[in-house]
Amino acid sequence: MAFFLDEINECLWDHLKSTDKKIVLYGMGDGAEKIKSVLDGIGVNVDAIMASDEFVRGHSFLGYKVKKLSEIEEEFGEVIILVCFGSSIPEVMEHIIGISKKHELYAPNVPVAGEGVFDLEFAKEHRDELKKVYDLLADAQSKKVFEDIIRYKLSGKLDYLIDAESDPSEKFDILNIGVEETYVDLGAYDGDTVIEFLNETTMQFKKIYAVEPDSKSFRKMKRRLYMLGSSLIEAYNCGAWNEDTTVIFSMRKGRGSTAEPKKGEPLNPARFREVKMIKVDSMLRGESASYIKIDAEGAEENAIMGAKETIVNFSPKLNIALYHRNEDMYKLPLLINSINKKYKLYMRHNPYIPDWDTNLFAVCK
Repeated sequence: MAFFLDEINECLWDHLKSTDKKIVLYGMGDGAEKIKSVLDGIGVNVDAIMASDEFVRGHSFLGYKVKKLSEIEEEFGEVIILVCFGSSIPEVMEHIIGISKKHELYAPNVPVAGEGVFDLEFAKEHRDELKKVYDLLADAQSKKVFEDIIRYKLSGKLDYLIDAESDPSEKFDILNIGVEETYVDLGAYDGDTVIEFLNETTMQFKKIYAVEPDSKSFRKMKRRLYMLGSSLIEAYNCGAWNEDTTVIFSMRKGRGSTAEPKKGEPLNPARFREVKMIKVDSMLRGESASYIKIDAEGAEENAIMGAKETIVNFSPKLNIALYHRNEDMYKLPLLINSINKKYKLYMRHNPYIPDWDTNLFAVCK
């Protein structure tokens, strides 16, 4: 049977190797470092780094003087701009889209966790797994989102991201969230998704387990949840894993913190610290959960395996981030299907540049 991937030949990285235009990185930070590293690896030169006008103060980044777009245009004329940061803020997204109408612009897909890039070679290598996921998806919109996100990952084109967008509130329709849920939030950050859940259920629920490994985010979450004064909310300053253990945690800002297996060698305490990890099955102690959200910054597979007994025994509604690792788009849906075949699988992408809010929903209907 024909599969859309078989007809795709475009790849951003190949295009960048063949262009004569100057290449400009838009943004500073981890994203710019990762994209430059990929470009260095394929022999593509970066000609300049730019930032939004309000962030240009005569400073340098990666050895480049950071410039305004107007300075880039005056110096180079036509350029290729690579967006190196993420945002779901409407005004920021509109600004990026506005630039794309004047210049050739892409938002390269580089993984938040793991190595390599989702290029044409990677897609073709995993063609069969990707097709299995496509065939498992339960509605036409999920299949469209899946195709648009794959096309975006390969091309870096904003049009595919925009075409994939859904209203964020649609997830609650798919998940059919009720007022007697036992909600497990894995990657609760500062409590924002707990508050979102409470707003949706008008503060009616059976119990909430909020798990957040980053200590600063956890303290913010505790302050927010303390104001609710409910004994039915349990907060855990640890991460979700496939066993009860301790791992080395890479400390970045906010949602960017990631867990890495403990190596044993001395590490810079300013950037790394030991964090306790917990299995959902251990945390619940055999009790049921009806809704589990997993946004674990690349630890989604481990978190799922740590909740395997709960998923098998109680078939909770699942909301799983699909954008941290290259393999997430096929590996996580297939893993859920292998654990509990009663699930129907849905996929949606909320407005975001790049694809950092693409999620899998699994529901037994």
